[in-house]
Amino acid sequence: MTQETATAAPEDSAAPERRRRRGAAFWVGLALVLGGLGMLGYVAWQFYGTNIVSRQHQERVVGELQEQWRVAEAGTIDARPERLKLGDASALIRIPAFGDDYVVPVLEGIGDAELASGYGHFPDSADPGRRGNYALAAHRVTHGEPLRDMPELRPGDEVVVETRDAVYTYELDTDPNDLIVTFEEIWVVDRLPRNPDGGTEPPSQEPGQRLITLTTCAELFHTDNRMIAFGHLVDTERK
Repeated sequence: MTQETATAAPEDSAAPERRRRRGAAFWVGLALVLGGLGMLGYVAWQFYGTNIVSRQHQERVVGELQEQWRVAEAGTIDARPERLKLGDASALIRIPAFGDDYVVPVLEGIGDAELASGYGHFPDSADPGRRGNYALAAHRVTHGEPLRDMPELRPGDEVVVETRDAVYTYELDTDPNDLIVTFEEIWVVDRLPRNPDGGTEPPSQEPGQRLITLTTCAELFHTDNRMIAFGHLVDTERK
C-alpha cells in the first residue's frame, strides 16, 4: 500500500458518517419546520377559523329558532326553556351597544358545544324574565367571540333577551372591569349573588329580584379568570 492510499483511507471511511449526520440533520430540521407550520396553522384556526365557522352556525341557529317561533302553534311546539334539553337553543341575545346587527343565540348548558354556538345558559340558574339570576357565559376570543367587547360595556347598557313568548330588557348595574374572579368563584351565578370579599355585586340585593349575569374570560389569551357583569330586569314585552 502506498503512502497516498494509506492517507486517503481514513477520509474515505469518514465520508459515510458525515452523510448520515447531514441526513439526520435534514430530517430533524424538516420535522421542526413542519411542527412550526402545524402550530401556526392551529393558532390560525383557533383565532380565525373557529370564528368563521361559529358565526355561520350562530346565524343558522338564529334563523331556525326564529322560524320555529313563527310557525309554532299553542301546544304544538313547546320552546320554553324549562322544557328544553342541554344543547337546545332557547333565546336570542341583543346588546345594542354592540351594534344593530348583533344577534346571538342562547343554548342550554355551558359545555364546549354550547359555547361554540353562542351563549351558554347555566342549567341551574333562572330562566329569562324569571325571579333569580339568569346567568350566561360566552367566549371572548375564538368561536364567534360573542363577548369580545364586554370590557366596553358600562352600567346602563341594555341586554335584550328574546324568547318565544316575550322580550326581556335587562339593564347592567356594574362595570365588567370592576369584577374579575377565578373560574372557581361560582357565587357569581347564585340566585342572589353575594360577594364573599365584600366587593362588586348587584347594588340591590333582595329576594325575588330578576337578575342577569354575564361571564367571559378576563384576558384575551388566558382563561383562568372571569370578567363579570351584573344587571336587573327593567322591562317585559309580551308577544
